[in-house]
Amino acid sequence: MQSGVTLPRPEALIFDMDGTLFETDTLLKGVHERIFATLRAEGLYLQPTPPVETLLGCLGMLLADIWRKVMPDASEAARSRADELLLQYEVEGLENGEGSLYPHVAETLAALKAQGFKLFVASNGLERYVKEIVRLKGLGPLFDGLYSAGEYGTASKVHLVERLLRDHGVRSAWMVGDRSSDVEAGKRNGLQVVGCAYAVYGRQEELNGSDALIADFRELLALVPEELQQP
Repeated sequence: MQSGVTLPRPEALIFDMDGTLFETDTLLKGVHERIFATLRAEGLYLQPTPPVETLLGCLGMLLADIWRKVMPDASEAARSRADELLLQYEVEGLENGEGSLYPHVAETLAALKAQGFKLFVASNGLERYVKEIVRLKGLGPLFDGLYSAGEYGTASKVHLVERLLRDHGVRSAWMVGDRSSDVEAGKRNGLQVVGCAYAVYGRQEELNGSDALIADFRELLALVPEELQQP
């Protein structure tokens, strides 16, 4: 984190999921292989399996855009089936204990909650995927709302965050995330943006425009001026 940086105390913190709270590659590498094995077995996609790095590099996009990037030569039927398989295999993996939160996420969220912040998730992921991570990782009691593009059908994270703020009457918040879509969602809704520089899925320049950068999730706690922290 930049030395000495603090931000005005917000009412709420809004977190991206993949690459911010959840270390997605710990789940997605196995899921990726299963998806393409199934697509080949069903005769829907017979090309070599794309590199998992391509899929990881697309995290933060809407699903339709992800599959166009990962397999641009695929049919709409193959992409639609990939959507179904992604959710199925992600949930199965989570239920089997696969996938990890980033270090210090659970205890830092608990500390923020104890300081009186409202906590939310805003993700471009699928509804069940987002909710299952929160449930299976024991984070449910910490959040005031879980918003996903899959549930609300939003065309961008800007609109998803706009809806979240409106639904909960939140007037000030930090948007915490690792991709340019998070920076855009925060800035276009008048929020402070905290960029997660520890994530490896995007490029560092995607965080340009952030008000602060953190290299460790615990650094969120230091961004609140001490005189504004609640016991």
